Amino acid sequence: MSRPVDDNAGWFELRAGGTLIAFEAAVGERAHIVYAGPDIVGASAAELALLATRQHAPGGPAVHQRGSLLHTIGTGISGPAGLIGHRGGKDWAVDLRVVSVETHGPASLSIRCEHANSSLSSIHSFALDTITGLLTTSTEITNNASEPFELEWCSALCLPIDQRLSRYLSFTGRWANEFQVEEVPAFQGSIVRENKAGRTSHDVYPGGILAAARTGETSGLALGFHLAWSGNHRQRIDRHSDGRGFVQLGEMFFPGEMRLAEGESYRTPDMLAAWSMDGLNGVSHAFHDHLQEKLLDKRAFAKPRPVHYNTWEAVYFNHNEATLLELAERAADVGAERFVLDDGWFGSRRNDAAGLGDWWVSKDVYPNGLHPIADRVRDLGMEFGLWFEPEMVNPESELYRAHPDWVLGVDSVEPIASRNQLTLDLTNPAVTEYLFECINALVEEYDIAYIKWDMNRDAQHPASGGRAVMHRQTRAVYALIERLRTAHPGLEIESCSSGGARADFGILRHTDRVWTSDNNDAHHRHSIMRGASHFLPLRVLGNHVGPKTCHITGRRFSMAFRVASAIFGHMGMELDLRREIERDLNVLKAGIALHKQHRNLIHLGRFWRGESGPNSNLVGCVAKDATEALFAFTVLDLETAPLPARIIFPGLDPAKSYRIKLVWPPHNPSISSPSIIDAAKLQGEGTVVSGAALTSYGIQPPLTRPDTCLIYHLKSCE
Repeated sequence: MSRPVDDNAGWFELRAGGTLIAFEAAVGERAHIVYAGPDIVGASAAELALLATRQHAPGGPAVHQRGSLLHTIGTGISGPAGLIGHRGGKDWAVDLRVVSVETHGPASLSIRCEHANSSLSSIHSFALDTITGLLTTSTEITNNASEPFELEWCSALCLPIDQRLSRYLSFTGRWANEFQVEEVPAFQGSIVRENKAGRTSHDVYPGGILAAARTGETSGLALGFHLAWSGNHRQRIDRHSDGRGFVQLGEMFFPGEMRLAEGESYRTPDMLAAWSMDGLNGVSHAFHDHLQEKLLDKRAFAKPRPVHYNTWEAVYFNHNEATLLELAERAADVGAERFVLDDGWFGSRRNDAAGLGDWWVSKDVYPNGLHPIADRVRDLGMEFGLWFEPEMVNPESELYRAHPDWVLGVDSVEPIASRNQLTLDLTNPAVTEYLFECINALVEEYDIAYIKWDMNRDAQHPASGGRAVMHRQTRAVYALIERLRTAHPGLEIESCSSGGARADFGILRHTDRVWTSDNNDAHHRHSIMRGASHFLPLRVLGNHVGPKTCHITGRRFSMAFRVASAIFGHMGMELDLRREIERDLNVLKAGIALHKQHRNLIHLGRFWRGESGPNSNLVGCVAKDATEALFAFTVLDLETAPLPARIIFPGLDPAKSYRIKLVWPPHNPSISSPSIIDAAKLQGEGTVVSGAALTSYGIQPPLTRPDTCLIYHLKSCE
């Protein structure tokens, strides 16, 4: 709960969900965080402040430089400031002081500050999730002077770092290889990661994890943080020379972008932070639960996630009615529940060089419109979905020829076409009105249940009328999506951006899933999905069975491996079912049936990453009451040792006994004997083992070839 411990002295505490945030915020003084981390039962803000009493740093000022919530320049702190701005080169040494502290319910408070000399005021908001202990925080800055204030940087918070958190895990990558984990060991100085792509980006994810030296997946201290924002952003981790450390997350501005007139305010995107004494999994659990319980739309959350069939890698731009009708029949036969018609159905869109922006059904390709396909899809028991890329336009389009002034750009700079397209100016009301009318009409006419909303390029020069507008552009995207959802309450929307380049808690307030990556390579998917799982739960991570030969990597995989790699996630297919042999279609059908059988466990259970080396991957889902579990152990490459290490299953109840079975692949994958599969009857009746043995000693997996995925089902015997 939130409570003022001693209102006159200015001590305040937020305590909920196993987290403690302790403040010193006396009126007239600088507010600062005394402690932020796992709850210390019985500890008070005052005693923690006493325990943290610092001497003057040798060679530094002979005063106590305590800092503030934003380390504003006026505090004299030599480290990076969380608030930077000025009025014509003046009023830059901001020194915000507490005006009041207000509590709002059991686990939240706001601190109001102002600095009369610079005519700025601020509101710092803090709220703890009462179940997970995850912190949501933001800062609002208001200009109280008649002269505009040029805001150059405003972090949501300067969050103090526990001195034990020495390792930094960042999430990077590229198109078709997102969410790759990079680790930086103990360091002093600053790590700054900036993104100005106009979307979350492939390479600079707006989040990270700090961990203690010995923290692993299931034990040890860790702190995860994330900026819920789909535009430009900056992340910095600073370790000062005096031993203190801080995390800053905020929106990144172009020059002159955030100019506050008199009375105008700017509120940062929410920064989310979660602490765990139970390793990296504990951080992930907090983010997963918070997203699912507090942010995702409950209308979609209430029903099982339908298995997708997406047409892209089956037909690309080669659309025709007969082909799509045949694919719909085959998709329904193997178990698809939603049929999504991807790029190529509209205007002059026969390739990626034309047609974007002309959101009407192509009479050349579909002379009968989409009704024959949409109606047949529904007759087959599937939902009908459609692909859009609303924020983009091809110069070779009727829309651009009529409105060349509707695109973002700077007059003095040659526009950069990426994938032969430009970015529309959604800060122009005429543009958003046009897009809403086009999309709304199609949703109504074809009873569209699902939109795949794509964004296939960065926004290099996001300007309108000469001024940078990426902040307003991002807000306009959110508003357009919400307008469509308000008009169609049952409509579900997927966030795709050349794969996983817009996958954050900001866009997920308005959408129902993300397309994790354009790469359907079943081998690569394991590192991509594992990385994404640090913040995002499986139910929102699109994961598809691709063709036998991956069009990005050129590698070939068995259907059994392709299917297994897609089961843990929001499962779908993206392959030409006409080209698959009957044996493989039967394997695909069996895999989809297995996913549906355990779908509630996969999407609603507790997700765990197991400890695994670079050549294997162990992930699983355990029921909240630990009565059932499904784990996937994947061999990705040859190990140095002749036999793989035993599998330790996290999350099970040591006091229970479990019947363990191997439910995938359909055949015996062992390439050596004697095999534990036969000895323990794992592909038959299974064997009963204590939870204590499975969580501390583990089970020896069979020796298999690389690119083999073993799926174990465990059921409590009580």
